[in-house]
Amino acid sequence: MTTDDLPPLEGTIGQTRALDAIDFGLSLYSYGFNIFLLGENGTGRKSTIKSILEKKSLAKPVPSDWCYVFNFKSPDTPLAVSLKPGQASTFHKDMDELITSLRVEIPKVFESKEYEKQKNRIAEEFQKNQKVLFNGLEEEAQAKGFAIRKTVSGLVIVPVKKTGEPLTEEEFETLDADTRKKIEEIGKLLQDKLDDVVRAVREGEKLLKERLLKLEREAALASVGHLIDDLKKKYGENEKIVTYLEEVREDILGHLDDFKPTEEQAPPFPFMKTQKTEPTFTRYSVNLLVNNRDCKGAPCVFESNPTYYNLFGSIEHKFQYGIAVTDFSLIKAGSLHRANGGYIVIDVLDLLKNLFSYDALKRCIRNKEIKIEDVWEQYRLISTTALKPEAIPLDVKVVLIGSPYLYYLMYNLDEEYRELFKVKADFDSRMERTSENLHRYSLFIAMVCKEEGLLPFDRSGVARVVEFGSRLTDHQEKLTSRFSDVADLVRESTYWARKAGSPLVKTEHVEQAMEKRVYRSNKIEERLLEMTAEGSLIVDTSGEQVGQINGLAVFSLGDYSFGRPSRITARTYTGKAGVINIERETKMSGKVHEKAVLILTNYLGSTYAAKKPISLSASITFEQLYDMIEGDSATCAEFYALISSISGVPLKQHFAVTGSMDQNGVVQPIGGVNEKIEGFFELCKLRGLDGGHGVIIPRRNVKNLMLKKEVVDAVRDGKFSIYPIDLIEEGIEILTGLQAGRLGEDGTYPEGTVNHLVMKRLTEISKALKEKKGEKEEEDVSKKKEENETK
Repeated sequence: MTTDDLPPLEGTIGQTRALDAIDFGLSLYSYGFNIFLLGENGTGRKSTIKSILEKKSLAKPVPSDWCYVFNFKSPDTPLAVSLKPGQASTFHKDMDELITSLRVEIPKVFESKEYEKQKNRIAEEFQKNQKVLFNGLEEEAQAKGFAIRKTVSGLVIVPVKKTGEPLTEEEFETLDADTRKKIEEIGKLLQDKLDDVVRAVREGEKLLKERLLKLEREAALASVGHLIDDLKKKYGENEKIVTYLEEVREDILGHLDDFKPTEEQAPPFPFMKTQKTEPTFTRYSVNLLVNNRDCKGAPCVFESNPTYYNLFGSIEHKFQYGIAVTDFSLIKAGSLHRANGGYIVIDVLDLLKNLFSYDALKRCIRNKEIKIEDVWEQYRLISTTALKPEAIPLDVKVVLIGSPYLYYLMYNLDEEYRELFKVKADFDSRMERTSENLHRYSLFIAMVCKEEGLLPFDRSGVARVVEFGSRLTDHQEKLTSRFSDVADLVRESTYWARKAGSPLVKTEHVEQAMEKRVYRSNKIEERLLEMTAEGSLIVDTSGEQVGQINGLAVFSLGDYSFGRPSRITARTYTGKAGVINIERETKMSGKVHEKAVLILTNYLGSTYAAKKPISLSASITFEQLYDMIEGDSATCAEFYALISSISGVPLKQHFAVTGSMDQNGVVQPIGGVNEKIEGFFELCKLRGLDGGHGVIIPRRNVKNLMLKKEVVDAVRDGKFSIYPIDLIEEGIEILTGLQAGRLGEDGTYPEGTVNHLVMKRLTEISKALKEKKGEKEEEDVSKKKEENETK
């Protein structure tokens, strides 16, 4: 049986808590219940939320379409119009067809014989009335010896001679006074009548213009009216569109000249070619912002680059004659517009990297609307007039994806964040190693193989991948949920199986993939092993030494971690300084390590100074380590080195020790136990395993052992040993071969035990201090006596 025989995987593996939180957050539509998915990379956050939203969205209705139209009352504030799904594109097409039809039909109306006939009739009627007025006045003027003449300043009444020629000023002056007066009176009367006629003509011209405009409107309305009425009937349920169409009708009738054909004017000079300016009809178009015609259910948008303009939309510009211009047709939608009525998923780290995006997102959620703004407007030295599109109501479920560090950082530093993202979906990096999860693990491997065309895995290959999953958690009863790492191992194993010509991926191919992965990253580890083997880094793996022991530490390079053994030495001497941590004195010790040394010191006091005080000066250090020392996992090793130095009992150097301890001598678990054991194993293997090498670890770390096959085989064959202990005294017996010794009722330890030797040495140190103190007191008394005798 291979993975090809397994059914497809359904759902997410091992994330019950996170799935429950996601379902809660997606089902609750109250204010602020947006979701933050936190967890380590590779735990399936994005793939999980994607599959859930794809199913969840199908049960929700398709949201409305949105478009922007020209605002005839306030051109700088385009109107946002909501339509039923799929109607916006139809409305956009209808308006384009309307304008196309009008650009053809309206010129036809103005070029028709009927229109020309009515226009000429109105003009002839005006001219006839004008002629009647002027003819009557002209006849009256002629009868009284006057005529109407046209001058630069307009029409005037002038006296004429019998020959019909105007009377000159000299001739007028030669007339007698009565005649001149009579001519002036008649001329003034006729001039007043002429002014009345001119005024009447102007009123007639105004009336003519109004009648011609009315004729144009009526003629155009015959072409426009029924088309717009049809659209109003079609979109009658939408009051905003009905109002807009009425404004379109009025604007078209008010700008009929734009639809009339124009003749191209000749340039003033033959070599100059003037650009023909065409009237624009953009104001009648529809800017289709969001089109949900093809949507099935609510939209799900995954924004991979959440810049301000990508999220909230933008107002683009185009250059005309070197000047940047814009209009409502250049408004572009953002991700929030497309996700409106559905869901949007954003990586929070990318969101925080982009200026203005996070604050603007919170503002949109808080105000429940999307505003398209020029975000840089407030930072310009010179303010410019910009469009202010009408805000669009927002109804969207926001899902942020990020690390636990970012979640707690934002939660603690941003009070508004707590009100807007109330649902925490925590993806765990590990899960229980149950039979159900083991089965689902195999289904996951099968899914990766089928989706990517990889070779199928047999039982042994699947089992080895499962072991790898437990190794990543450092726990025998857990499995990793960082499936990206598991999938990478599946891919790499397939590569080595194909290279070997195998039709199936077996355990040896998985082992090879793991070994090659380590080989690509362990150059520094090998270099340190070489330096240790050649003696540059001193670590003994044979013989016995007093006050010296092998400690274990973990070095992490980011992509690779490994264990490194190092010497811990202790020296004791007569004095009262207590235990001196050399790393602390040189400021190379972290706070946790300093705490561990203090615990060790207190344990010494409670164990060996329960009945009487002790005096001691001792120093502890990590040899050939020049970086900061942190952690408490070397506490047991430091204690053994110190006890060996005090008692003089040598410690076996073919052992390494890791583990922390409390003030009662109980050995506590530590991290990185697998890397530490394997690090010491590699050094021992390099020098030759003799069956005596081993590592002492806390018994509480046994469940964390997920060692390499090579180490397991060596332990099984008796070439390497692992000793789990619960109490600090157990390690003394392993390292020295002597009993630790228990405190008797008389306050002493049995002879031949390590503790007896420690007490003996401490007593000697105390006695030496007392003797030295007594000698000093005698010297002081003698000196004082001599001084008195001298006086």
